Amino acid sequence: MLAFELLASILAFIFGVFLLTYSSEKAVEHSVVIASAWGISPIMIGLLLVSIGTDLPEISNSIVSSALGHGNINVGDSIGSALTQITLVLGIIALLVREFKVDKKEIAVIGGCEILALIIAVSVVEKGYISRVNGFLLVFSWFIFMLISRTVTKKDKLKVDKPLSRKPRHFLMAFLGFIGVAVGSYIVVESLLEMSKIFNISEYLMSFFVASIGTSLPELVVDLTAIRKREYELAIGDIIGSSLVDASLSIGIGPMLFTNVISGGIAFLSGLYAILTSILVVSALALRGKVDKKAGVFFIAIYLFSYILLY
Repeated sequence: MLAFELLASILAFIFGVFLLTYSSEKAVEHSVVIASAWGISPIMIGLLLVSIGTDLPEISNSIVSSALGHGNINVGDSIGSALTQITLVLGIIALLVREFKVDKKEIAVIGGCEILALIIAVSVVEKGYISRVNGFLLVFSWFIFMLISRTVTKKDKLKVDKPLSRKPRHFLMAFLGFIGVAVGSYIVVESLLEMSKIFNISEYLMSFFVASIGTSLPELVVDLTAIRKREYELAIGDIIGSSLVDASLSIGIGPMLFTNVISGGIAFLSGLYAILTSILVVSALALRGKVDKKAGVFFIAIYLFSYILLY
């Protein structure tokens, strides 16, 4: 019986990854067309539209887990995803693609917003309780950070081969693509959670290490697709934007509706490490102005160290 459950989880994982891959391809393709048609900068479309789309799993997980009284799943997944995306996902991308440049000023400001969002989140979770007011403040902080980020992003339009179009079908296909990403992510997360239960991992650590990888797969697949299309700023905007969403909107939207009781000690420690790694990553990008294989190795290394520190 145990072997059957494990096999079913593995098959579900494979199907979920396939759905993620196909859906993300469509989501990025049509998001690029929408962005170019409306004159939105590449980094901003990644920071706002794509990051929200790829963070739908964390957002839905926050609401569901909070409603069921499992605040540790919400906080563990949100903080774990913020850490995973800005280190592991970015590191893997750096190893798989060519070196590309990033705008130092934009990275410094947007990355600074992500770090501030994490600081606010950690100051809330260390109490071991997230009230509806705290949840609202975390969600509201996301809007403020978006406004700040918008003031420093370039106004350059995306360069696309096809004529600009505002046809509704692009919005529909992008929306369906993100829905597919969310569904695929849900399947992947559920299969990973089932596998982790077989090995008896605690709820918070299971969410922080296992669920966060599952819910970060959309970012990895979408950003690899974007970089293959040479939309480097869109990818960077999504990576940092997704971490920002996780540290504010995602972690706060569940408690805004249903109060959370959490394990404050481990949440505080993991949050501090997420802050430290974000500072290291943002500093490296802002000072060097590029993403290359050396940076990729460094980012993955500081992610893996979290297993030694926390597990």
